[in-house]
Amino acid sequence: MNLTDITAAAAGVHAELASGVEHWHEKVHLLARAIHAHPELSFEEVRASAGIAALLREGGFEVEMGTSGLPTAFTATVGSGALTVALCIEYDALPQIGHACGHNLIAGASVAAALALAPLADSLGITLKAIGTPAEEHGGGKAIMLADGAFDGVGLSLMVHPVQDGITYNPAGTSAQAVGRYRATFTGKAAHAAAAPHLGVNAADAAVLSQVAVGLLRQQIPGDHRIAMYVAEAGHVTNIIPEKAVVEFECRAFTLPEYESLLVRVRNCFEGAALATGTGLSIEPTEPLYEPLLQDDDLAAHWTAAMDVFGKDTSPAAGLGGGSTDMGNISQVIPSLHPWLSIPGADVPIHSHAFAALADTPAAYDVMFEAAVALAWTTADAATNPEQRTRFIAAAYGTALSEEHTA
Repeated sequence: MNLTDITAAAAGVHAELASGVEHWHEKVHLLARAIHAHPELSFEEVRASAGIAALLREGGFEVEMGTSGLPTAFTATVGSGALTVALCIEYDALPQIGHACGHNLIAGASVAAALALAPLADSLGITLKAIGTPAEEHGGGKAIMLADGAFDGVGLSLMVHPVQDGITYNPAGTSAQAVGRYRATFTGKAAHAAAAPHLGVNAADAAVLSQVAVGLLRQQIPGDHRIAMYVAEAGHVTNIIPEKAVVEFECRAFTLPEYESLLVRVRNCFEGAALATGTGLSIEPTEPLYEPLLQDDDLAAHWTAAMDVFGKDTSPAAGLGGGSTDMGNISQVIPSLHPWLSIPGADVPIHSHAFAALADTPAAYDVMFEAAVALAWTTADAATNPEQRTRFIAAAYGTALSEEHTA
């Protein structure tokens, strides 16, 4: 459905919100296309964050840049209601292949929803925060901001994520894996590779052995666990025994205990390679841990009802087979929604050049605006459901609620 049809079919607050998204359509469309055309890596999203902040200011938000000491993070606020709602905005790109995870669409959907909700914030009894969260792909911006208090007082948090075609729009029962990323450094001893190789300790050999060990381990791990790695450094010229090798790796699983168990087994592979080659070994985390994603059932039901109106496939999901997000960290402490946005015709995997191209097509932007309407409707429906409203406020302030908080 296009925005005009959605607005015509809706009534009451839903119609006002759909009309609000339609009002901001042109400017948000230009913003999302600009983000796609100028991809910026984690913590370097200067142009994207500035453009988003400027549009939110135009829509009546007060914007604070540099939230949590991150130059490309921001917090835009409107309204003064007891229930604080956070719409998360992502805008970082991937190295080499740009917006192959569709963060231009994530940004556009959240921004359009925020702009539509802004005039109704006080009547809905909400304080609306549009929070710019950099470095989702690598760096864990949300994890950093959560730990710093940027989400304190938030009762529910929402965003949407694009995926390939054919995935249900019903987020109930879906999840995302925990992921931890690490750097393993092997330290050996340099020597002339022809005149005195026996006096060297080859760190590159340790890197090779660790890859072989992890490759063999994969047969013995559950099918929904993931291990990925690449050699970042292992020598520079052929006539020197490499004295240093660096392997970047990650582990993923759908629960934290499973993740921790997998990490132990992978570390053992690296330690065995070091022992076999006589090299030293250090392993250090390179990013915050991304925790598993929890979908809030009430929010998922509101979103699914909107998708039913739009005629989308909302059949029950079997869960995702892979992928991680720092929205998982938010969802562990705040009721959250992170539904999946299926782009029509996208029969290629995310994180590919082909998906990056599809994220900048008319079909992608059409579903982006549908998602914006659904995010706005979900927020309004949750805020005006008395039982749910009480629960979400309790999530932010604790179960002993004063009249001030429940007003």
